[in-house]
Amino acid sequence: MSASSPAGHSRFTKAHKLSIAGVASLGVAALAVSLVPADNGKSETVVTASPVAWTQLVDAAHPKAVQAGLAQQHLVADQNAKETAAKAAAAAKAKAQAEAKAAAKAKAESRAKAAAAKERAAKAAASRAAARTPIYANNLDGWIKEALSIMQREGIPGSYDGIHRNVMRESSGNPLAINNWDINAQNGIPSKGLLQVIYPTFAAYHVKGTKFDQYDPVANIVAACNYAADRYGSINNVNSAY
Repeated sequence: MSASSPAGHSRFTKAHKLSIAGVASLGVAALAVSLVPADNGKSETVVTASPVAWTQLVDAAHPKAVQAGLAQQHLVADQNAKETAAKAAAAAKAKAQAEAKAAAKAKAESRAKAAAAKERAAKAAASRAAARTPIYANNLDGWIKEALSIMQREGIPGSYDGIHRNVMRESSGNPLAINNWDINAQNGIPSKGLLQVIYPTFAAYHVKGTKFDQYDPVANIVAACNYAADRYGSINNVNSAY
């Protein structure tokens, strides 16, 4: 028989001691203690171990594996974050490019519309100008009226009556008239055209915008009136050969 345990102390069997040692080696923190009756009728203290989670055992037995797993999780999380940021940057870039393209298209369309409007305005102005441009008859009346419109633009004085009177005296209204008998003709520079102008005078007083031709009726009238204005003040003041 075994000796009785001292008062105030619990008696542990060999099996109990082995159980406690096994639990302690597994790192168990909590133990359950209870009293059970022994064969001799006295109470004995029985210690039982609480269940230990498998993950606790794995964590305690394999710390390096756990650390490697955590590192892998961080790596995957970082990679996912990078991919998400890259996708966001690509989407932002695509959006900016689309907006720039749309702005360029709108600008080009605006320029095209402005150019078209300008062209239409130019055509309309040309059409109005053409409508305002009078059509002169190809006769003495038309030649004098066209010459007067050019003279007015150039600031050359003269009137319809003054021109008509001198034309009738000089050439009888024949634009191809030529004087082959006076002193000018003898000097090789005969007077020609409606107002019988010699070449040096025509060349000196020719007005830009008219034909450089002594026989052209409008050019002849304008050049002669320009000369008369310079020498006599106006063709209206000429009443004889000049």
